[in-house]
Amino acid sequence: MPNNKRPAKGPSAQPIRKGRKPGKPAKPAEAEPDELAQNLVDLALEITERESADAAQLSARRQDLTVLIRRLLRRKHDDVLVGAIEVARYTDADCCRLLRERVEEEAATLHVRGDDDAELEIDAFMIPLFVHSTGGIDQDEVFRDDADFEALMDSFRQAGLASAGTRIVLVRHVYDLDAVDRIRYSDLQEMLREAAQALRSRKLVPTPAIEASMRPWIGGDYEPDDEAMELRFLLGFALKAAGDPFYHVPADEAAADAYFEGRMARYRMWAGSVAPLLQRCLSSHPGDVELNFLYQDLFFGAKEQGVAELAMLATLAEINQRLDEQQRAPERIKAVVAPVEANGEPVLRVNLYPLDGGAPLATVDKPLDLAADLETELADLCDALGTAGLDGVLLARGFDAGGEPEDAEPYLSA
Repeated sequence: MPNNKRPAKGPSAQPIRKGRKPGKPAKPAEAEPDELAQNLVDLALEITERESADAAQLSARRQDLTVLIRRLLRRKHDDVLVGAIEVARYTDADCCRLLRERVEEEAATLHVRGDDDAELEIDAFMIPLFVHSTGGIDQDEVFRDDADFEALMDSFRQAGLASAGTRIVLVRHVYDLDAVDRIRYSDLQEMLREAAQALRSRKLVPTPAIEASMRPWIGGDYEPDDEAMELRFLLGFALKAAGDPFYHVPADEAAADAYFEGRMARYRMWAGSVAPLLQRCLSSHPGDVELNFLYQDLFFGAKEQGVAELAMLATLAEINQRLDEQQRAPERIKAVVAPVEANGEPVLRVNLYPLDGGAPLATVDKPLDLAADLETELADLCDALGTAGLDGVLLARGFDAGGEPEDAEPYLSA
């Protein structure tokens, strides 16, 4: 109940300061969440708009942004971090991409001190994979065999995906998208602390945050004869010396490209060789399971990959359904893709046209994130449409009121 009584007047009325020691300065009040969020956006915007600025000044601003993000993570201000990214999304696409990348990278990485006071770095990585099976996989059958699980953890170093000095541990659980969605930035930081302690301790240590993340799968109630396709994630933690040269990306662009190409080649070899082992880890009938791996990435990057691939598969499924409805051979139809606005939201629109001309036979819209890189999104969609057997795929600036493409040109894959 509010106290509406007027305070006493006169020189005898003195304020009461509870919990304060004489002479101790008051702790400065923390800024409001909206102000903290705007500070993040302003810093990110200053960085993206001043790429040609003095290198030292730009580096200082990047450090300021990192320090603020880490402080908010320690204080578990997920609402501020999420709010800042949302504000940036409607402010500037480059600013939003930078801010989101920095928040996600810092949330998935933690620096700790080793026993010899050396600096260590631990990160949370995930591997998204699509699991094809008949009837779906059973959560109770996952990771039943100790030896197979240990072999899976050892495979990363053996395949050259981690340095010899890196310690890797996998969570003995396969995550669905719902469980991954529920892990906030600060939750992941707490999981990293637990994993770092467990990897450095010779005793079993409690890991309540990791255990809380291991939620039962939502949905997936397939009939025994149903063809199932399920998006799942392997979650792991890698503890290594900060500055381990194995993970150093060369500054030279050509050398950096070669570095990532080599890592991708090793990852593909790992995925091919480890597939039979992982099939055994997922099912008591491994021969009935087929795996499609996406690329290993830090936690949120891997999540984004899985969500993007799922959205693309849904779009292709709708395209194929519309093609079936036309009762025409796909090679007698062409697709035109253009960015448009639908119901106030940006989308990539696919119009299907007969080769002999005329109005669109069908229209399919794929949602587009305001902060997404438009050229990349268009290329990904056009490349995916190239697998549908159409006569061709064209890119347009837009569509007029009658659905006719504007400035359409054939799409040429890079």
